[in-house]
Amino acid sequence: MRSYGFVGTGELTAAIVEGLSTDAPEVFLSPRNEKIAHDLAARFPNVRVCGSNQEALDRATAVVVAVRPQIAREVLAELTFRPEHVVVSAVAAVTLAELRDLVAPATRVVRSIPLPPASRRASRTAMYPDDAVARALFERVGDVVVPADEQALATFSAATATFSAHLDQLATIAGWMAEHGVAPADADGYLAHVFGELGRTLAGFGGTLGELARKHETPGGINEQFRTAVRDPERVRKGLDDVLARVKGQ
Repeated sequence: MRSYGFVGTGELTAAIVEGLSTDAPEVFLSPRNEKIAHDLAARFPNVRVCGSNQEALDRATAVVVAVRPQIAREVLAELTFRPEHVVVSAVAAVTLAELRDLVAPATRVVRSIPLPPASRRASRTAMYPDDAVARALFERVGDVVVPADEQALATFSAATATFSAHLDQLATIAGWMAEHGVAPADADGYLAHVFGELGRTLAGFGGTLGELARKHETPGGINEQFRTAVRDPERVRKGLDDVLARVKGQ
């Protein structure tokens, strides 16, 4: 069974490792976040915490790089890769060309966008290019989508930047409910349930997102009223364009 080394031990690494550990491959963690790393090692017998990033590489055949974009180049430049390493980057805004320079003599390099539901084996991971080792990794924690090229992968990455905006809108709605006399815990719990179930509907829907939106409103109804009040598609597109430029390093 292939072994995996993780450079960077944040929440995303924790999610992937938790999902992976149901199959119990060998996992070697860097010590960058001691609390998360040791918690994972305590929970899963297949997980080991290494003394350094380099040790995690030395003990693994596939390397997952999951550090902040701001420090990725510095961290990778300090490491020595082997030609047979398969390097899977979960770092936004560092291109394949840059990665190949940083991890030489390793040549099998993949960019990826794993998601937090990897912890329950429900991530849909976008990755490019297709690679058997990377695909096997991410199919252990969900399923995989391979865009046509690296530019398309950047678009997937930009789309994931909307997560906190959606959650922040729900937090705003919960706060508004509390201002109108609803207990905060009840407001949070109600919205988490309603939108959690909407997510289940969304996951099983075979049509377009526009069709699903129309199924949840009636002409002249309150859903249509609120959608019309807050809809600002040009602002959304402008925000996504700005994120996409950053992801592409422009």
